[in-house]
Amino acid sequence: MKQLKTKFNFKSTLLIFTFFCIASAILIWALFLKKDTNISKEKISMLEIMTMEIGKENDELKKQLAENLMKLAEIENQDQYKINLDLKRKISQIESTYKKAVKTYEELLNLKEKSKNTASFDNQFTQAIVSLANQDYSEAEKMLNSLSEKISAEQARIAASFTIPENVPENNSPPGSGYSRQTVNTQLGQYMVSMVAGDLSNTRVIVDTASNGDCANNCPVLPLATYVSRNGAYAGINGSYFCPAEYPSCAGKTNSFDTLLMNKDKVYFNSDNNVYSSVPAVIFGGSYVRFVGASSEWGRDTGIDSMIANPPLMVSGGNVVFGGDGDPKKGSKGGRSFVANRGNTVYIGVVHNATVAESAIVLKTLGMENGLNLDDGGSTALWSGGYKVGPGRNLPNAILFVRK
Repeated sequence: MKQLKTKFNFKSTLLIFTFFCIASAILIWALFLKKDTNISKEKISMLEIMTMEIGKENDELKKQLAENLMKLAEIENQDQYKINLDLKRKISQIESTYKKAVKTYEELLNLKEKSKNTASFDNQFTQAIVSLANQDYSEAEKMLNSLSEKISAEQARIAASFTIPENVPENNSPPGSGYSRQTVNTQLGQYMVSMVAGDLSNTRVIVDTASNGDCANNCPVLPLATYVSRNGAYAGINGSYFCPAEYPSCAGKTNSFDTLLMNKDKVYFNSDNNVYSSVPAVIFGGSYVRFVGASSEWGRDTGIDSMIANPPLMVSGGNVVFGGDGDPKKGSKGGRSFVANRGNTVYIGVVHNATVAESAIVLKTLGMENGLNLDDGGSTALWSGGYKVGPGRNLPNAILFVRK
């Protein structure tokens, strides 16, 4: 089979690769192994998407992918017993390399959130996908592993180069009201924090959502600024973790979130799948704020203003309760959004260039009684009279400060 040497656009290569991998795996499984061919709705949806998108791509690559699939079909009538083992290995290799490509691509997306100088990384990823189209799985995996290591090294270099501006004052006490950007001195070193204080005597804390109810896929999203303006809020921050549309692993569940939430309209989201949830949450009453270690500790009371769940709980009762869990995403440096309280004052903010565990120590140093981690990375956004951090990507939900 001829080798593919055509130059392709970076953004198109992942779509083409995904089409090839899923189509090949489904065809092999259905024609040769004669096992259950009930493919999940997510994979079918992904295949349909790739089928539509591939019409826009390079004709030579489309031809090669078609030839690959035809060659697979040619052995349909061969002895099932003899080829069974080889086909199983081939399916495993396709799935393994596909997953690695998706993971590496999402790592590259995360890097792009911090740097515009990614051309060399883009080119290496494109070459890996071309190797996959040529069915050179070993070479593709080798290139993807190398690229992943380079991305990690670049992320570390960017984090190490971060410096706090000289005009940011040092202060280990949070503001009594309004917005503040300050340097906090902790046992681990200095960290810059951008935050807004909302006294519950004159502030309502609400959660707004783009959707009017539960949404599993293709969910609506809005910029943080839109949430602020349509509610007449004076401050706001991004909310819970969700599945961004640009992530291949989010196919079939784009812009959805899984955790418990009650919005300003008294509508509970994801209630059924959070009955026994261990995900921590924060509840905003009219004159109080309460943090719980698990969503299962909270009923479905609509007498509150709002509530939102997200992992992990970082500080509880003035003590750090999260020191890391082995998740590389939580353990990498970045902007860490949070919601916390000190008495009846609620704080929303971002700890800059920190891991989640480091953010917990910063909140304790500030004297926070409780603190909950929020979504981060490309979703990080903080508003107070304008964007103080962000704007970040569009969001399915947001926490807002509104004057009483």
